[in-house]
Order: sequence, then C-alpha cells, then structure tokens
Amino acid sequence: MHDFHLADKILNLILEKAKENKFKKVLKIKIGLGKIIEHNKQISPENLKYNLKLLAKGTMAEKARIEIISFKKDSFILEEISGEKI
Repeated sequence: MHDFHLADKILNLILEKAKENKFKKVLKIKIGLGKIIEHNKQISPENLKYNLKLLAKGTMAEKARIEIISFKKDSFILEEISGEKI
C-alpha cells in the first residue's frame, strides 16, 4: 500500500506537468526511482508501475508508456513526460 501513496503523488505531478504543457494525452512517462523506504519496505519499480497504471485509469495518462529507471538517491524524479498537444 505504501507504493500506492507514492504513485498517487507522482501521478498528480504528471497530470500537472501535462496541463502546463497543454497535452491532451500523455504518451510516455520516465521516472527515476531511488531507494525509497516506506513502512519498512523499499518501493519496487514493478509495484510502483502497477499502481501508476491503476490510478491513471480515466485520466489523460491512462495509455502512457511508463519507464522506471533506478538511481542512487533516496527519492524519485520525473525524468521525462511527453504527450500529444491539444
């Protein structure tokens, strides 16, 4: 469930950036994921991706291709977002 909270936070950031860029549809999302521990468990890329897809249903990011890469920090970063303009 800890992955769900982070996925929600990331999705909100994605949707905000998509609106700023005047996207009608998000096509690609690239996230850098470091070692994030919540509730004594490390967030895995697989679970984060699953929860992002689940939360994105019904949004402009629903069909986006999600790529998660690892890096050596204790945080995440929205590396890239691309989409179809209005």
